[in-house]
Amino acid sequence: MDIILKYFPMIDSLQRERFAVMQELYSYWNSQINVISRKDIESLYERHVLHSLAIYRVGIIGKGQSVLDVGTGGGFPGIPLAAMMPETHFTLVDSIGKKIKVVQEVALALGLKNVTAVNSRVEALPGNYDWVVSRAVTDLKSFTDWVWSKTNQGILYLKGGDLAEEIANAGKPVRQVELSDWFGEEFFETKKLLIVDKL
Repeated sequence: MDIILKYFPMIDSLQRERFAVMQELYSYWNSQINVISRKDIESLYERHVLHSLAIYRVGIIGKGQSVLDVGTGGGFPGIPLAAMMPETHFTLVDSIGKKIKVVQEVALALGLKNVTAVNSRVEALPGNYDWVVSRAVTDLKSFTDWVWSKTNQGILYLKGGDLAEEIANAGKPVRQVELSDWFGEEFFETKKLLIVDKL
């Protein structure tokens, strides 16, 4: 939790409460249904919560907008973003039902009224969203082709490693943000936020 306050000291008391209980909630649910690797659960705030909040940090999702989190797994990046952005609505989708059960239980326990969790393949979802967000589901071109029809404004994609080839192959203009410019921990040295604007 301290690492969240280190980078986001301005969060209000309700946000502090919500972030503070995430470790206990995810530890419990992960023991029932494995959604986070055992070694990563100890680093939940750094590797999952803070990593997710890079999308908030970039500051381009507006109040009242709609966001689709594709392949959310246990709720990342959607759950931390929903806690940070109560006036933005998040739809978290995953094709694996037991992962969506975890998302639903965590959102309920946190009192997140701006989260809808859906067990579905993204192609089967009706409607459009302002933004699509995700964490490293597949290569950027495949992901972009897969979800492009679902977004009005673009894609915010968290991924690590050398992405020069993926970006070159994406077929669309891509902005790359180095997360190490924002977060000093070693984990973020190779992590990037890729922004594919539609407008």
